Amino acid sequence: MGKDKVRIGIIGAGRIGKIHADNLLRNPNAEIVAISDLFAGPELEAWASERGISVVTKDSSELIAMPNIDAVLICSSTDTHVPLIEQAAQAGKHIFCEKPVSMDLFQTEAAVAAVAKAGVKLQIGFNRRFDHNFRRVRSHVLEGTIGDPHILKITSRDPSPPPAEYIRVSGGIFMDMMIHDFDMARYLSGSEVEEVYAKGKVLINPVFAEHGDVDTAIVTLTFANGAIGVIDNSRQAVYGYDQRVEVFGSLGSASADNDHPNTAEISTAAGLMRDKPLHFFLERYNEAYVQETALFIDAIIHDKPVIVDGNDAVQAERIALAAKMSMEQGRPVKMTEVPGASRETQPAN
Repeated sequence: MGKDKVRIGIIGAGRIGKIHADNLLRNPNAEIVAISDLFAGPELEAWASERGISVVTKDSSELIAMPNIDAVLICSSTDTHVPLIEQAAQAGKHIFCEKPVSMDLFQTEAAVAAVAKAGVKLQIGFNRRFDHNFRRVRSHVLEGTIGDPHILKITSRDPSPPPAEYIRVSGGIFMDMMIHDFDMARYLSGSEVEEVYAKGKVLINPVFAEHGDVDTAIVTLTFANGAIGVIDNSRQAVYGYDQRVEVFGSLGSASADNDHPNTAEISTAAGLMRDKPLHFFLERYNEAYVQETALFIDAIIHDKPVIVDGNDAVQAERIALAAKMSMEQGRPVKMTEVPGASRETQPAN
């Protein structure tokens, strides 16, 4: 037992930062000491005061330097992640960082190296690993229930496209959206990706093309364990947030369907009716967000490895780069062609 309570500082008070804060406030093993945001003002101060958070600052360096903080949650914009990780690591703080760590693989590797040098923990915000349905699928794969994995299928479709100002800075569909699915592919298969083949189109809104992006994409993956996989992404599914996975193997299959507000199904002469899937990621993965911060706190208290670490961030970014390269060049890309491949990789957690 290392500690009985972990004292937290949160950097970035946007939507996800506030969600993590409210989840941690319900955790008896966590205490939020401070929150920082570049635009901190009376509104954030009032929000923090209602929750008993005593320190609100615009200066993340001030927060990181506080001696009574054990760990920081980095929920600020992606371009700030690497310097904040390096600064927090040097200060001896454990770190939770939202994905992606950066848009530059070498910067991500530098941040991960800084964490290793400092001997602190780094957990990445790949929240889907903490979804109860996906964890159950993975457990059956690892236990051999479905035999040797042959085919992995992941569907991930948003209910509506993001605004143009977000598309401009998102890093593209592979780094921004499908990166979650690349992590899930490694997680569910228990194997590393060896080859990537991507196809993408603009079928929803020409604004994506204006920013060198696509809104519809399919990627096929070849895994080291012999399995093959397919991921499909769309920025607009008119019926709601579509999140499904299946692992098919030599002895059967394991799958997880969409979560719905309820399980009621209405049957009439006109047909069958049921509610659309839960609207978007905040509703669909609400419990996963609770679990990911709870298990981060648990890893610190009991000095255990985190469930999704810096190596997982590096590998997901490498697959995203391979997908972009494949789409641009119209050919399959071996992972050995991607920067960082010379460094020996670790198996998926």
